[in-house]
Amino acid sequence: MKLSLQLFVTSVVSIAPIWADLPGADPRYTGAPGDGTCISCHGGSTPLNGGPGSVSIATSSSYTPGVKQRITVTVSDSAQRRFGFELTARLSSDLVNGQAGTLAAVDNAAQIICENGRRAPCTAATVVQFATHTQTGATGKSFNIDWTPPATNVGNIVLYAAGNAADGNNATSGDRIYTTSLSLQPAASAPAPAISSTGGVVNGASFQAGITQNSWITISGTRLGSNSRTWTSAELAGGKLPTSLDGTSVTVNGKAAYIYYISPTQINALSPADDAQGPVEVKVTVNGQTSAAATAQLNASSPAFFTFDGAYLAATHADNALLGEAGLFSSAPTATAPAKPGETIIFYGTGFGATNPAITAGQLTDKLAPLSVQPVITIGGVQANVAFAGLVPPYAGLFQFNVVVPDSLANGDHAVIARIGGVTSLTNDKCCSITVQK
Repeated sequence: MKLSLQLFVTSVVSIAPIWADLPGADPRYTGAPGDGTCISCHGGSTPLNGGPGSVSIATSSSYTPGVKQRITVTVSDSAQRRFGFELTARLSSDLVNGQAGTLAAVDNAAQIICENGRRAPCTAATVVQFATHTQTGATGKSFNIDWTPPATNVGNIVLYAAGNAADGNNATSGDRIYTTSLSLQPAASAPAPAISSTGGVVNGASFQAGITQNSWITISGTRLGSNSRTWTSAELAGGKLPTSLDGTSVTVNGKAAYIYYISPTQINALSPADDAQGPVEVKVTVNGQTSAAATAQLNASSPAFFTFDGAYLAATHADNALLGEAGLFSSAPTATAPAKPGETIIFYGTGFGATNPAITAGQLTDKLAPLSVQPVITIGGVQANVAFAGLVPPYAGLFQFNVVVPDSLANGDHAVIARIGGVTSLTNDKCCSITVQK
C-alpha cells in the first residue's frame, strides 16, 4: 500500500557548508548573502560545488503564514563518510539579516543555533537562526527541520543551504562543500488541492468505493502534497498518530484523519472514529488551501485484504517468509513459496469493524484486539479455521488474520473471501488469492 502554487515569495532559507567538527557548524556559513561557505577551511583542492555530490532542500514551493512545514536537507556524495549541513531562512527583502520565521529540530540529528553560536532560543540581538547537524546526525545524509513561517505574508522567502560531505579523517582535508538555495512564495493565491472526481476516495486495501471508521483509506487527486513521504518515528512521539504531514491534512465527515503517506497525487490515511453511516464529505487541506468536498460512502464495515499486486494476498508463512507462487516477484524469484494444506498462514486487511477490547483511533497500541464478531473466511470456497482475527500493534486500523489452509484444497490459486456482520470482503476481478502446493 503506498497507502502548486504561483506567487513568488521574497524570503529565503539557506543552508551553510558543514564543518568537519561533528558537533555542528559555526553560524553564518550557509552561502546566503552576508554568510560564508567555509570553502577556505574545507575541501582541499576541490572547489565549491566541484565534487560529484550535491546538497538539496526538499519542502513545499510555497508557504502559508504561520503554518509549520517540514524541510529536509540531504547531502549526497557516495565517496564520503560523514555529512553535515547548515541552513537559514531569510526574507527576500533583507537577505543578510532578515530572519524569516523560526526553525526547530525534529530529532537529535539536528540543532538550532543563534548568531552568537549558542543554541536557540535566540534573543533580539542574535535574531538570525541556523539549523545545523549534531555529532549524532553527522553519520546520516538527511536532516529534518520544522520551519514555521512568519505569521503574516512577508513576500518571497529564500532557503539557502550548505552541506559538507567529509571523508571522516577528523580533519578539514578531503572534505567537499556544496551549496544550494530555494525560493518560496506565499500560498495565499495558490491553486487549491483537488480530489479526483472518480474514485477519489477509496478503501486503502481494495481501492474500491466504501470506507469505514478507523480504517485505511486512499485519496487520489492533484496538489495533495508538497512532497512525497511517510510519517516518521519522531511524529509518533507521545503515542499519537499525526493529523498533518508537511501542511497536508484530511477531514472525513468534518473529523481529522491520521496521515500516513503524502504525495502530490496520493494520500494514505487512517479514517477517524465516526459511527455515522451514509454519504460523507472528504476534504484535503494543503498549506491552508482546502479542496472542494468529495463524497465517500461511510459504512459500518468495509472489509478488504491487502495484496502484493492487486491479485495475490500480502501473506506470509508462520515463520514470516513471504507466501506466493515461486517467482511472484521477478526481482527476487526465490523469495516466495506457496502455502501447504494444513499450515497456518498470516495475512492482513482493514475495515473489519469493532474489536473487544476497543482500540482508540489515532493512537499507537501495544495490545492485540480480537474482532468483536469472528469472521467467516473461506479459501477456495472451503471454510477455513481462523486462529486469530483482530487488530495488531502498533497502529489501529491494521487487522491480522492467522488462518489454517484447508487440507482438501488442490494445487493452484484459490480465492480468499471473508464475511463479517453480513458483509463480504471487498474484491475486484482478480483479488484476492493465495497459491497452494502440496
